[in-house]
Amino acid sequence: MSNLAELKRDMEGCSRCSHCKWVPMAQIKSWRYAKVCPSVDKFNFHMYSGGGKMIAANSILEERSEITDTFADIVYACQLCGACQVSCQAYRDDIDLSDVLLQLRAKCVQEAYVLPEHLEVIDSMKREDNTLGMQKRDRGNWAEGLDIPNINKQKVDVLFHVGCQFSYDEELRETVRSWAKFLKDQGVDIGIAGKDEACCGGRAFEIGYQGEMKNFAEDMTSRVKASGAKLIVTPCSDCYYTFKYLYPKNGIDLGVKVLHTTEYVDSLIKNGSLQLRNKVPMKVTYHDPCHLGRRGEIYKAGWEGDNKLFRPVRFKQNGCLGIYDPPRDIIKSIPGVELIEMERIREYSWCCGAGGGVYEAFPEFAKWTAAERIEEAKSTGAEAIVTACPWCERVFNDTIEENGEDIKILDMMDLLTLSLGGK
Repeated sequence: MSNLAELKRDMEGCSRCSHCKWVPMAQIKSWRYAKVCPSVDKFNFHMYSGGGKMIAANSILEERSEITDTFADIVYACQLCGACQVSCQAYRDDIDLSDVLLQLRAKCVQEAYVLPEHLEVIDSMKREDNTLGMQKRDRGNWAEGLDIPNINKQKVDVLFHVGCQFSYDEELRETVRSWAKFLKDQGVDIGIAGKDEACCGGRAFEIGYQGEMKNFAEDMTSRVKASGAKLIVTPCSDCYYTFKYLYPKNGIDLGVKVLHTTEYVDSLIKNGSLQLRNKVPMKVTYHDPCHLGRRGEIYKAGWEGDNKLFRPVRFKQNGCLGIYDPPRDIIKSIPGVELIEMERIREYSWCCGAGGGVYEAFPEFAKWTAAERIEEAKSTGAEAIVTACPWCERVFNDTIEENGEDIKILDMMDLLTLSLGGK
């Protein structure tokens, strides 16, 4: 990963066009849902936008400005959803805006401008191997009674990596248990690390503590190797992004294939081994998790030239190759379900609000962002928002409860369970 100084050309390339604040012009369907950056839409000051941070970062490098507490607060009040990168590259595909935002946070940490809430996350990761302040010994409690092999005791074909949120969030417990039971019912030789599973480290990297992620990556790599698994399946979009993008971008190779659970289920449906026959009479809309969609695009390694002048399109991270079709194809395969799309979808999707350390440090901003997405979902006439990320589910559920909204939040597995005859 380049340091901030090595990204100076990206910062200087910003033409202050403000396209990073909006859905690309050709994709806008209405004025109401035309904006794409939660941070600048909420705080209404240019510094909060992707372009504003590019200019500010360059000013810091040239010592025309200095980092202050106010500066750091603005840098951290951003979900790192990647929408600015997508909109920027629709017009200026020579700029890696997301890299600058990540390294600007690392610069803040290096200069000791950190948030207390983020320090709590890092402390929890160091002490208990999770981001939530929960005890490590309880991490495997979600799997009690399921008789799933532990990879510390026997080798398996598939490692089911649950992630921090699904491991500890009791309101989502039945969902992750259903995922595990589903995989077992499909004859998959899965195993889990149980209480020894650790955080992927992605959240630490995003909030600026990049070295912490590397420590967790080393642990994950050795654990995968010892398990004998040839495949990792995860229901967590944050873990997926970390494994598929952050690890390889930082020279870390897990040595196995990684799939999100929606990819795995989609493959089962398409090869004919899974048939969904029970009707589910429901109108739903699908929310693209940022870390599964535009940020879930596989890191494209191998380009060694001048990325500003000669980089081929296949090496550019513009978000269009994220995981968009598998979850939608699953929904469309369920009899009786009607999928109604929101205006901002796929790589132009609006963030749920929970990413980038925002839910930990700025919970009201996170829920404001979620409320905007819920309003967009309600405008479609859908009865439920279906998504594929526990962090999205958490912030949506909290926001709905607080605001008294009348719409359901479903994980993809919740919808599958209904079609498979469950409740």
